[in-house]
This record gives sequence, structure tokens and C-alpha cells, in this order.
Amino acid sequence: MHQTITKIGLSLSLMMLASATYAQTQPATTTTDTAVEFKPSGKLWGYAFGDYAYKGGTDEFNRGGSNQYTKVPVNSNEFQWRRIYLGYDYNISAKFSAEFLLAAEDDWAAGTMGQSSNTANTSTGAVSLGGYGDVLTNNKFAPYVKLANVRWKNIFKGADLIVGQSATPTFAKNGSGMAAEEVWGYRSIERTITDVRRTSSYDMGVALQGKCGKDGNYGYVFMVGNGTGAKPEGDMFKWYYGDIWAKFMNKKLIVDLYQDYNKNAWGVYVKGNNGPRYSDRNMTKLFVAYTVPKFTVGVEYFMNTILGDVTVAGKDGNTYYRTTKATGLSVFAKGRIYKDKLGFFARYDNYDPTGNLSAIADNANTKTYAASTSQYEPTTKEQFITYGLDFTPHKNIHIMPNIWLNTYGSGLSATGSNTAGTTYKSMNSNVVGASGSDVVYRLTFYYVYGK
Repeated sequence: MHQTITKIGLSLSLMMLASATYAQTQPATTTTDTAVEFKPSGKLWGYAFGDYAYKGGTDEFNRGGSNQYTKVPVNSNEFQWRRIYLGYDYNISAKFSAEFLLAAEDDWAAGTMGQSSNTANTSTGAVSLGGYGDVLTNNKFAPYVKLANVRWKNIFKGADLIVGQSATPTFAKNGSGMAAEEVWGYRSIERTITDVRRTSSYDMGVALQGKCGKDGNYGYVFMVGNGTGAKPEGDMFKWYYGDIWAKFMNKKLIVDLYQDYNKNAWGVYVKGNNGPRYSDRNMTKLFVAYTVPKFTVGVEYFMNTILGDVTVAGKDGNTYYRTTKATGLSVFAKGRIYKDKLGFFARYDNYDPTGNLSAIADNANTKTYAASTSQYEPTTKEQFITYGLDFTPHKNIHIMPNIWLNTYGSGLSATGSNTAGTTYKSMNSNVVGASGSDVVYRLTFYYVYGK
């Protein structure tokens, strides 16, 4: 009996050894041989940045539209969050994933400090928000839904379909890894030049995103959206976005070309000689960057034409609509000073909306004028400069002393008059010949979690 059990055990051992030897000599099973079991998974992530800021100089004419420091008094100082993100990415299946993001940002209103943008009338109970800040009526910071979308991966070879509220092509991580905001890399310091002018960075709609070429060195993003960001659609018009990009020189050089188009008003009747009002906008943007591990340089240039955006009150009593032609140029550099612990960044922007100003202001019939799109007021030129250091004690922690400087000038004369002799200084608040600056000294802190 004992010998029989021994023989059986020996036979089983030899069979197992032979099986293991055979398995080791066979090629590994690939995903084409048998399907790999997919397990749904999700990831919570986020980041936050804010500053201690001291305003050392202010533009006495309060130009700058909805820039964060417009109208803030000189010598003001504050600790303030400027953005807090809480996101969740979820892999539904091998073909589908979802993205969700809550954002609390723009915690300010022109001419106020911090969150004090709301005022209440105690006699009537009425509340006035009085600014642009994302704050509640009790002045507390308010998060909102910034992104909520589902991605259908590889809907056809090399392309994904995104449905819902997502980043637009000019800001999206479009597959190049080098879109303008990604390459600049310091959104915690300032928006890109097109974002400063409030080109939609996210929108509700549908987008197609893809790569092509042997090494994925070429790609595209196309999108149709409401053009209203996180707000519901407010008209019948849609915003059309397109972006194509390519990498060269062993992926060190990126060239990115962007175009958008949107109707603002079309065939709206206006009393006067012009008849119906027609207004639309189209922006063309070129971004070029060169990047290596130790330093990066980038150039972003845009041209934006907004048809019929400027409302002109004529001396003849009629209303006319004129076109805004604006350009912007942004040049930046960043790099490492000491390993991965200390870096630098610097940027210069030049914004000029006066491309059609002479046709507006020099018309002898012009009494007053005003832009419908506040970020494209046609008179005030701006130049922006920022520079600073980036101390990184951990890869997800940044402490950045920096200077934020925005200067303003006028496309009209020092008296605020045009060649026809009409003075606009008392008629349009942004029409002044004098220059001015908003100067802010900041210590910015930025941290990332879940990544």
C-alpha cells in the first residue's frame, strides 16, 4: 500500500513538472488570445492655489475689465484662494471613461477685497452681487460643476468622442501634451493670453479628439458647444472650435493652430439706417513652443475679429454697429535653476484691440461708443509682465514669489479726442490718454493631490 501511494505521488509530481516545463516553453498569452478581464476603477484628485498679495500700484482710471486686481485700492493686502479643484475620473469600461470636476475660483469682484462682493439693502432686503466673483449671497466661496463628460475611446482608429461639459480645444489636453496652457504650466500665476480675454476654456457640447501618424506626432480636436461655459444655453447659436497640432524635431517642437467661430446676434432688428444687426466673432491662434528638460520657450499669437460688437450712438440720433479687430502676443520662458528644486518663469503679453478704432472714433458722426464684449473694449491697450521663482520642496508642492504687472494705455490722444475733434473722455470711461498700471507683489502657493 505504501509503495502504491509512493508511486502515485511520484507520478503526480512528474506530471506537474512536465506541465510546468511545457508552459515555460510556450509563448505568453496575449490580449488577442483571450480577453483580459476589465475592472472598473476611479481616482479622486485635485489641486489648489492662492496667494498672499500686496498691491503696490493701481491704475487711477480703473481699466482692465474683470482682471482680478482692477479697482482694488493701492496698499491693499490679503491671503486668498484663487482656485480649488476637486475632480474624479472613472474608468467605466475598456471603451468608456467619465470625468467630473468641481471648481471654486474667481473669488473676487472688481473693486473689492476677497469675498466681499455682495451688498445688502437692509430696508428692502435686496442683495446685489456687484461683481464677477463666484461667491454666494453670504459672501462664501461657491464651487460649481466645471466638467462632466463621458469619453468613448477609439470610436474609430486613433479618435475619441467626448460628450458633455469638457475642456475646449484651445485649452484641452488635446493629446499633444503641449497645448498652450500645458506648456506655460503656470496657470497658478496667470491665465494664458486668450484665457485672459475669456475665450471659453470649457463648454457643454460634443468633441472629437484624435491622433494620426506612425508615432502619433499629429493630431486634431474639433468641438461644437453652447459657448456659455458652465451656464445653460442662452441663444440659438453654437460655438465651433477646431485645433490641429504637430510635433517635430524628436517631439521638442510643437506647432498648434486654433480657430473658432460663433454668432452673437444675427438679423436682430435695430432702429436706424443700418437695419438688422449682424454680429459674430472668429479667432485664429497660433502657438509654437520648443521644450527640453531644462528649459521651455513659447510664443502664442491670436487675431480676433468681432463683427458689429461696438455700439455707436450717432449724432444723427441713429445707432450703428462697428467691428472690433484685436490682436495679442504672448512670449514666455521657464526652466530649472537647481535640479528639480528651484525653477524660474517669465512672461510678456501685448494686447492691442485698436485695429478698427480709427474707423469708429474718427467718424464725425460718432457721439459715443461702447463694446458689447467687455474684454474687447476697443480703446485700451494692455501690456502684461510677470516673473518669479518656483521653489519645489516636493514635486506636488510649489512656493512661488512673483510680480504681477499690467499696464494700460489708450489708442486715442492724451486728451481722449480723435482727429475729428470729438472728445470721448467724459463719454466713455475707458477712453483716457494717460497710462497707468496695476502692480501686485505676491507669494503664491500651489499644491496637487491625488496625482
